[in-house]
Amino acid sequence: MANLKLSEVRKQLRNMSDEELVNEVSAQRANLYHMRRKSAMRQLENTADIHTARKQIARALTILRERELSAQKEGK
Repeated sequence: MANLKLSEVRKQLRNMSDEELVNEVSAQRANLYHMRRKSAMRQLENTADIHTARKQIARALTILRERELSAQKEGK
């Protein structure tokens, strides 16, 4: 999802299923781990990518939580 406008990223995340979102969070967390290691070894060229990955994880987790809350609300 790199190099997309923020609105396009949001649309793509909203169109994903719950399982795909969980996989996206997992992949982004692994990517974040590798970026942090590279940053510690001074091999990371663009340190802003760490911030972007953290935001991407937060967006996906927010959508998952929204869906969870709406499912609970419908169940009552």
